[in-house]
Amino acid sequence: MTEQETPGAVARWLSLVAADAELSPYLTGVDRDRLTEQVARALTTKIELPYLGWSEAEQRRAESYLRRRSFWEEVEDRCPGLLPERDAPLIEAALRRLTDRPDRPEKLALLSVLGRAYRRFGLRPEHQTVLDDALRATVPWQEVERAAKAAGDGPAWWPVEVLDHDLACDGVAILTVRPWRRLPYRPGQAVPVCTPRRPGRWRWLCPANAPRPDGTVELHVRAVRSGAVSTSLVHQVRPKELLYLGPPTDTGLSLRDGDLLLIAGGTGLAPLRAIVEQVAAAPDGRQVTLIAGSRDVASLYDAITLDKLEQAHDWLTVVPAFSHDPLAEPRERGDALTVALDHLRGEQQVYVCGPPAMLAGSRLRLLAVGVPGERIHLPDRIPWR
Repeated sequence: MTEQETPGAVARWLSLVAADAELSPYLTGVDRDRLTEQVARALTTKIELPYLGWSEAEQRRAESYLRRRSFWEEVEDRCPGLLPERDAPLIEAALRRLTDRPDRPEKLALLSVLGRAYRRFGLRPEHQTVLDDALRATVPWQEVERAAKAAGDGPAWWPVEVLDHDLACDGVAILTVRPWRRLPYRPGQAVPVCTPRRPGRWRWLCPANAPRPDGTVELHVRAVRSGAVSTSLVHQVRPKELLYLGPPTDTGLSLRDGDLLLIAGGTGLAPLRAIVEQVAAAPDGRQVTLIAGSRDVASLYDAITLDKLEQAHDWLTVVPAFSHDPLAEPRERGDALTVALDHLRGEQQVYVCGPPAMLAGSRLRLLAVGVPGERIHLPDRIPWR
Protein backbone atom coordinates (compact mmCIF):
# COMPACT_ATOMS: atom_id res chain seq x y z
CA MET A 1 0.00 0.00 0.00
CA THR A 2 1.36 3.42 -0.95
CA GLU A 3 1.90 6.23 1.52
CA GLN A 4 -0.84 8.23 -0.23
CA GLU A 5 -3.37 5.40 0.13
CA THR A 6 -2.70 4.73 3.82
CA PRO A 7 -4.73 7.59 5.44
CA GLY A 8 -7.86 6.60 3.51
CA ALA A 9 -7.43 2.93 4.41
CA VAL A 10 -6.98 3.76 8.10
CA ALA A 11 -10.05 6.00 8.11
CA ARG A 12 -12.06 3.25 6.41
CA TRP A 13 -10.87 0.68 8.97
CA LEU A 14 -11.81 2.94 11.89
CA SER A 15 -15.24 3.51 10.33
CA LEU A 16 -15.84 -0.22 9.89
CA VAL A 17 -14.74 -1.06 13.45
CA ALA A 18 -16.82 1.79 14.92
CA ALA A 19 -19.86 0.55 12.99
CA ASP A 20 -19.37 -3.03 14.23
CA ALA A 21 -21.62 -3.60 17.26
CA GLU A 22 -19.17 -6.04 18.90
CA LEU A 23 -15.92 -4.19 18.12
CA SER A 24 -16.98 -0.57 18.64
CA PRO A 25 -16.96 -0.74 22.50
CA TYR A 26 -13.19 -1.38 22.36
CA LEU A 27 -12.70 2.11 20.89
CA THR A 28 -14.17 3.80 23.97
CA GLY A 29 -11.54 5.89 25.72
CA VAL A 30 -8.82 5.04 23.17
CA ASP A 31 -6.43 7.80 22.05
CA ARG A 32 -7.59 8.05 18.42
CA ASP A 33 -4.51 9.88 17.15
CA ARG A 34 -2.22 7.23 18.59
CA LEU A 35 -4.43 4.41 17.32
CA THR A 36 -4.44 5.95 13.84
CA GLU A 37 -0.62 6.00 13.83
CA GLN A 38 -0.45 2.39 15.00
CA VAL A 39 -2.90 1.14 12.37
CA ALA A 40 -1.05 3.07 9.65
CA ARG A 41 2.18 1.42 10.78
CA ALA A 42 0.49 -2.00 10.66
CA LEU A 43 -0.62 -1.35 7.10
CA THR A 44 2.74 -0.20 5.80
CA THR A 45 5.04 -2.59 7.68
CA LYS A 46 2.77 -5.68 7.84
CA ILE A 47 2.97 -5.87 11.64
CA GLU A 48 -0.06 -6.92 13.69
CA LEU A 49 -2.81 -4.53 14.62
CA PRO A 50 -2.58 -2.97 18.10
CA TYR A 51 -4.28 -5.14 20.74
CA LEU A 52 -7.34 -3.41 22.24
CA GLY A 53 -8.44 -6.19 24.56
CA TRP A 54 -10.62 -8.08 22.12
CA SER A 55 -10.82 -11.84 21.74
CA GLU A 56 -8.89 -13.82 19.14
CA ALA A 57 -12.00 -14.09 16.94
CA GLU A 58 -12.63 -10.36 17.25
CA GLN A 59 -8.99 -9.66 16.39
CA ARG A 60 -9.38 -11.71 13.20
CA ARG A 61 -12.52 -9.78 12.27
CA ALA A 62 -10.75 -6.47 12.87
CA GLU A 63 -7.87 -7.63 10.67
CA SER A 64 -10.31 -8.69 7.94
CA TYR A 65 -11.52 -5.10 7.72
CA LEU A 66 -7.98 -4.04 6.76
CA ARG A 67 -7.91 -6.43 3.81
CA ARG A 68 -11.39 -5.66 2.58
CA ARG A 69 -12.01 -3.43 -0.39
CA SER A 70 -14.15 -0.45 0.48
CA PHE A 71 -17.93 -0.67 0.28
CA TRP A 72 -17.92 1.97 -2.45
CA GLU A 73 -15.33 0.09 -4.55
CA GLU A 74 -17.40 -3.08 -4.48
CA VAL A 75 -20.62 -1.24 -5.36
CA GLU A 76 -18.85 0.78 -8.07
CA ASP A 77 -17.60 -2.41 -9.76
CA ARG A 78 -21.13 -3.74 -10.24
CA CYS A 79 -23.14 -0.49 -10.48
CA PRO A 80 -20.85 2.29 -11.78
CA GLY A 81 -21.99 5.76 -10.76
CA LEU A 82 -24.67 4.54 -8.35
CA LEU A 83 -23.18 6.18 -5.24
CA PRO A 84 -20.82 9.16 -4.99
CA GLU A 85 -17.60 8.08 -3.28
CA ARG A 86 -17.78 10.90 -0.72
CA ASP A 87 -21.28 9.82 0.42
CA ALA A 88 -20.78 6.05 0.39
CA PRO A 89 -19.24 5.80 3.92
CA LEU A 90 -22.31 7.48 5.48
CA ILE A 91 -24.68 5.18 3.63
CA GLU A 92 -22.60 2.13 4.52
CA ALA A 93 -22.42 2.99 8.22
CA ALA A 94 -26.15 3.74 8.42
CA LEU A 95 -27.07 0.47 6.67
CA ARG A 96 -24.76 -1.50 8.97
CA ARG A 97 -26.32 0.11 12.01
CA LEU A 98 -29.82 -0.67 10.74
CA THR A 99 -28.93 -4.37 10.59
CA ASP A 100 -27.83 -4.24 14.27
CA ARG A 101 -31.41 -3.82 15.55
CA PRO A 102 -31.10 -0.35 17.07
CA ASP A 103 -33.73 0.90 19.52
CA ARG A 104 -36.86 2.50 18.10
CA PRO A 105 -35.92 6.21 18.28
CA GLU A 106 -32.56 5.54 16.63
CA LYS A 107 -34.16 3.27 14.05
CA LEU A 108 -36.61 5.98 13.03
CA ALA A 109 -33.73 8.46 12.72
CA LEU A 110 -31.81 5.97 10.56
CA LEU A 111 -34.83 5.35 8.33
CA SER A 112 -35.40 9.09 7.96
CA VAL A 113 -31.87 9.46 6.61
CA LEU A 114 -31.82 6.24 4.56
CA GLY A 115 -35.25 6.92 3.05
CA ARG A 116 -34.01 10.24 1.74
CA ALA A 117 -30.78 8.62 0.49
CA TYR A 118 -32.80 5.93 -1.31
CA ARG A 119 -34.68 8.63 -3.23
CA ARG A 120 -31.71 10.95 -3.62
CA PHE A 121 -29.45 8.38 -5.27
CA GLY A 122 -32.17 6.68 -7.28
CA LEU A 123 -31.81 3.31 -5.60
CA ARG A 124 -34.10 0.55 -6.90
CA PRO A 125 -34.92 -3.00 -5.79
CA GLU A 126 -32.38 -4.43 -8.23
CA HIS A 127 -29.61 -2.56 -6.37
CA GLN A 128 -30.40 -4.21 -3.04
CA THR A 129 -28.49 -7.44 -3.70
CA VAL A 130 -25.42 -5.44 -4.75
CA LEU A 131 -25.52 -3.38 -1.56
CA ASP A 132 -26.13 -6.43 0.63
CA ASP A 133 -23.17 -8.23 -0.99
CA ALA A 134 -20.90 -5.22 -0.44
CA LEU A 135 -22.00 -5.00 3.20
CA ARG A 136 -21.89 -8.77 3.72
CA ALA A 137 -25.17 -8.32 5.55
CA THR A 138 -28.89 -8.35 4.80
CA VAL A 139 -30.63 -5.00 5.14
CA PRO A 140 -34.39 -4.80 5.94
CA TRP A 141 -35.06 -3.12 2.60
CA GLN A 142 -38.85 -3.11 2.97
CA GLU A 143 -38.51 -0.68 5.85
CA VAL A 144 -36.12 1.52 3.86
CA GLU A 145 -38.49 1.52 0.88
CA ARG A 146 -41.43 2.52 3.10
CA ALA A 147 -39.33 5.35 4.54
CA ALA A 148 -38.38 6.42 1.00
CA LYS A 149 -42.04 6.65 -0.01
CA ALA A 150 -42.79 8.82 3.02
CA ALA A 151 -39.69 11.01 2.60
CA GLY A 152 -39.83 14.23 0.65
CA ASP A 153 -37.26 15.16 -1.94
CA GLY A 154 -34.02 16.81 -0.89
CA PRO A 155 -30.65 15.99 0.65
CA ALA A 156 -30.32 13.00 2.97
CA TRP A 157 -27.99 15.00 5.22
CA TRP A 158 -26.37 18.39 5.64
CA PRO A 159 -22.67 18.52 6.60
CA VAL A 160 -22.15 21.08 9.38
CA GLU A 161 -19.09 22.55 11.07
CA VAL A 162 -19.02 22.90 14.85
CA LEU A 163 -18.35 26.57 15.58
CA ASP A 164 -18.69 26.50 19.36
CA HIS A 165 -18.99 23.87 22.10
CA ASP A 166 -20.04 25.04 25.56
CA LEU A 167 -20.32 22.63 28.48
CA ALA A 168 -23.25 24.52 29.96
CA CYS A 169 -23.59 22.37 33.09
CA ASP A 170 -22.77 18.86 34.22
CA GLY A 171 -23.68 16.54 31.36
CA VAL A 172 -25.21 19.19 29.08
CA ALA A 173 -23.52 20.88 26.13
CA ILE A 174 -24.64 23.65 23.80
CA LEU A 175 -23.24 23.27 20.29
CA THR A 176 -23.43 25.96 17.63
CA VAL A 177 -23.04 24.54 14.13
CA ARG A 178 -22.98 26.05 10.65
CA PRO A 179 -24.38 23.96 7.77
CA TRP A 180 -22.48 24.05 4.49
CA ARG A 181 -25.84 24.85 2.91
CA ARG A 182 -28.88 26.25 4.70
CA LEU A 183 -30.96 23.74 6.66
CA PRO A 184 -34.68 24.29 5.85
CA TYR A 185 -36.33 23.68 9.23
CA ARG A 186 -39.08 25.22 11.33
CA PRO A 187 -39.04 25.81 15.10
CA GLY A 188 -40.29 22.74 16.95
CA GLN A 189 -38.99 20.27 14.35
CA ALA A 190 -36.36 17.61 15.08
CA VAL A 191 -33.36 16.56 13.00
CA PRO A 192 -31.27 13.37 13.15
CA VAL A 193 -27.67 14.15 14.15
CA CYS A 194 -24.55 12.05 13.51
CA THR A 195 -20.89 12.47 14.43
CA PRO A 196 -18.15 10.66 12.47
CA ARG A 197 -16.89 9.58 15.90
CA ARG A 198 -19.89 7.20 16.02
CA PRO A 199 -20.46 6.15 12.37
CA GLY A 200 -23.94 5.05 11.46
CA ARG A 201 -25.51 6.19 14.73
CA TRP A 202 -28.07 9.01 14.55
CA ARG A 203 -29.87 10.76 17.40
CA TRP A 204 -32.89 13.08 17.29
CA LEU A 205 -32.27 16.65 18.43
CA CYS A 206 -34.35 19.81 18.09
CA PRO A 207 -32.73 23.09 17.05
CA ALA A 208 -32.94 25.57 19.93
CA ASN A 209 -33.26 28.64 17.73
CA ALA A 210 -35.50 29.94 14.98
CA PRO A 211 -33.73 30.12 11.58
CA ARG A 212 -31.04 32.82 11.60
CA PRO A 213 -29.73 35.02 8.77
CA ASP A 214 -26.29 33.37 9.06
CA GLY A 215 -27.82 29.86 8.93
CA THR A 216 -26.26 28.72 12.22
CA VAL A 217 -28.09 26.18 14.37
CA GLU A 218 -27.87 25.71 18.14
CA LEU A 219 -28.19 22.21 19.56
CA HIS A 220 -28.73 21.34 23.24
CA VAL A 221 -27.47 17.86 24.17
CA ARG A 222 -27.62 15.90 27.40
CA ALA A 223 -25.27 12.92 27.71
CA VAL A 224 -27.29 9.84 28.63
CA ARG A 225 -25.78 6.59 29.86
CA SER A 226 -26.93 4.51 26.90
CA GLY A 227 -26.46 7.26 24.31
CA ALA A 228 -23.28 6.85 22.26
CA VAL A 229 -24.02 9.91 20.11
CA SER A 230 -25.07 12.19 22.98
CA THR A 231 -22.00 11.22 25.02
CA SER A 232 -19.68 11.99 22.09
CA LEU A 233 -21.40 15.30 21.40
CA VAL A 234 -21.13 16.40 25.03
CA HIS A 235 -17.70 15.09 26.01
CA GLN A 236 -15.64 14.58 22.84
CA VAL A 237 -16.71 16.77 19.92
CA ARG A 238 -14.87 20.08 19.63
CA PRO A 239 -15.00 23.21 17.40
CA LYS A 240 -14.02 22.72 13.74
CA GLU A 241 -15.23 19.11 13.75
CA LEU A 242 -17.71 17.86 11.16
CA LEU A 243 -21.21 16.64 12.03
CA TYR A 244 -24.18 15.66 9.87
CA LEU A 245 -27.80 16.75 10.27
CA GLY A 246 -30.55 14.67 8.65
CA PRO A 247 -33.86 15.87 7.18
CA PRO A 248 -36.06 17.93 9.55
CA THR A 249 -39.15 16.12 10.84
CA ASP A 250 -42.33 17.48 12.44
CA THR A 251 -42.81 16.57 16.09
CA GLY A 252 -46.22 18.05 16.86
CA LEU A 253 -44.72 21.21 18.38
CA SER A 254 -45.41 23.70 15.57
CA LEU A 255 -46.63 27.18 16.52
CA ARG A 256 -50.40 27.73 16.89
CA ASP A 257 -52.39 30.93 17.26
CA GLY A 258 -53.10 32.43 20.68
CA ASP A 259 -51.31 32.78 23.99
CA LEU A 260 -48.78 30.10 24.87
CA LEU A 261 -47.81 28.19 28.00
CA LEU A 262 -44.52 26.42 27.26
CA ILE A 263 -43.40 23.77 29.77
CA ALA A 264 -39.82 22.52 29.40
CA GLY A 265 -37.91 19.88 31.31
CA GLY A 266 -34.12 19.72 30.88
CA THR A 267 -33.02 19.93 27.24
CA GLY A 268 -36.68 19.77 26.22
CA LEU A 269 -36.19 23.52 26.47
CA ALA A 270 -34.57 23.56 23.00
CA PRO A 271 -37.64 23.40 20.70
CA LEU A 272 -39.67 25.62 23.04
CA ARG A 273 -36.97 28.30 23.05
CA ALA A 274 -36.99 28.12 19.25
CA ILE A 275 -40.75 28.77 19.34
CA VAL A 276 -40.16 31.81 21.59
CA GLU A 277 -37.72 33.16 19.00
CA GLN A 278 -40.29 32.52 16.27
CA VAL A 279 -42.88 34.51 18.21
CA ALA A 280 -40.33 37.32 18.69
CA ALA A 281 -40.27 37.84 14.92
CA ALA A 282 -44.06 38.56 14.94
CA PRO A 283 -45.58 38.74 18.46
CA ASP A 284 -49.13 39.57 17.22
CA GLY A 285 -50.14 40.70 20.71
CA ARG A 286 -49.89 37.23 22.23
CA GLN A 287 -48.59 36.49 25.73
CA VAL A 288 -46.06 33.70 26.28
CA THR A 289 -45.12 32.03 29.57
CA LEU A 290 -42.13 29.69 29.53
CA ILE A 291 -41.60 27.31 32.46
CA ALA A 292 -37.98 26.10 32.47
CA GLY A 293 -37.63 23.03 34.66
CA SER A 294 -34.44 21.60 36.17
CA ARG A 295 -33.33 19.82 39.32
CA ASP A 296 -31.68 22.88 40.87
CA VAL A 297 -30.20 26.28 40.02
CA ALA A 298 -26.92 24.76 38.80
CA SER A 299 -28.82 22.57 36.30
CA LEU A 300 -30.69 25.47 34.66
CA TYR A 301 -28.17 25.50 31.85
CA ASP A 302 -29.56 28.25 29.57
CA ALA A 303 -30.44 30.84 32.21
CA ILE A 304 -28.49 33.76 30.71
CA THR A 305 -30.13 33.44 27.28
CA LEU A 306 -33.57 33.08 28.84
CA ASP A 307 -33.00 36.18 30.95
CA LYS A 308 -31.96 38.16 27.86
CA LEU A 309 -35.07 37.04 26.00
CA GLU A 310 -37.33 38.03 28.90
CA GLN A 311 -35.66 41.44 29.20
CA ALA A 312 -36.05 42.07 25.48
CA HIS A 313 -39.76 41.16 25.21
CA ASP A 314 -42.51 42.43 27.51
CA TRP A 315 -44.90 39.72 26.27
CA LEU A 316 -42.61 36.95 27.58
CA THR A 317 -42.53 35.64 31.17
CA VAL A 318 -39.87 33.08 32.11
CA VAL A 319 -40.42 31.06 35.28
CA PRO A 320 -37.83 28.58 36.57
CA ALA A 321 -39.03 25.38 38.27
CA PHE A 322 -36.65 23.47 40.55
CA SER A 323 -37.68 19.94 41.47
CA HIS A 324 -34.89 19.22 43.98
CA ASP A 325 -33.75 22.60 45.31
CA PRO A 326 -34.86 23.30 48.91
CA LEU A 327 -33.53 26.88 48.62
CA ALA A 328 -35.79 27.78 45.69
CA GLU A 329 -38.54 30.35 46.12
CA PRO A 330 -41.84 28.69 47.05
CA ARG A 331 -43.49 29.67 43.73
CA GLU A 332 -40.55 28.10 41.84
CA ARG A 333 -40.36 24.87 43.84
CA GLY A 334 -41.62 21.66 42.21
CA ASP A 335 -41.50 19.86 38.90
CA ALA A 336 -42.08 21.93 35.76
CA LEU A 337 -45.66 20.76 35.19
CA THR A 338 -46.72 21.41 38.79
CA VAL A 339 -45.31 24.96 38.68
CA ALA A 340 -46.88 25.48 35.25
CA LEU A 341 -50.38 24.74 36.50
CA ASP A 342 -50.19 27.93 38.59
CA HIS A 343 -49.72 29.88 35.34
CA LEU A 344 -52.53 28.27 33.39
CA ARG A 345 -54.76 31.04 32.01
CA GLY A 346 -57.71 31.29 29.64
CA GLU A 347 -57.31 29.83 26.15
CA GLN A 348 -53.57 29.16 26.15
CA GLN A 349 -52.01 26.64 23.82
CA VAL A 350 -50.01 24.35 26.14
CA TYR A 351 -46.74 22.77 24.99
CA VAL A 352 -44.79 20.20 26.99
CA CYS A 353 -41.32 18.90 26.12
CA GLY A 354 -38.86 17.04 28.32
CA PRO A 355 -37.67 13.59 29.40
CA PRO A 356 -39.94 10.55 28.95
CA ALA A 357 -40.96 10.43 32.62
CA MET A 358 -42.20 14.01 32.37
CA LEU A 359 -44.14 13.43 29.17
CA ALA A 360 -45.72 10.16 30.31
CA GLY A 361 -48.39 11.67 32.55
CA SER A 362 -48.52 15.26 31.38
CA ARG A 363 -51.47 14.94 28.98
CA LEU A 364 -53.66 13.29 31.63
CA ARG A 365 -52.75 15.93 34.23
CA LEU A 366 -53.58 18.75 31.83
CA LEU A 367 -56.85 17.14 30.79
CA ALA A 368 -57.72 16.68 34.47
CA VAL A 369 -57.44 20.44 35.13
CA GLY A 370 -59.62 21.27 32.15
CA VAL A 371 -57.23 21.90 29.25
CA PRO A 372 -58.93 20.64 26.05
CA GLY A 373 -57.01 17.93 24.24
CA GLU A 374 -56.71 20.03 21.07
CA ARG A 375 -54.75 22.65 23.01
CA ILE A 376 -52.20 20.16 24.43
CA HIS A 377 -49.08 19.71 22.30
CA LEU A 378 -46.39 17.12 23.02
CA PRO A 379 -43.55 15.79 20.82
CA ASP A 380 -45.53 12.73 19.83
CA ARG A 381 -44.69 12.44 16.13
CA ILE A 382 -41.30 10.90 16.98
CA PRO A 383 -40.19 9.08 20.16
CA TRP A 384 -38.54 11.61 22.44
CA ARG A 385 -35.36 10.92 24.39
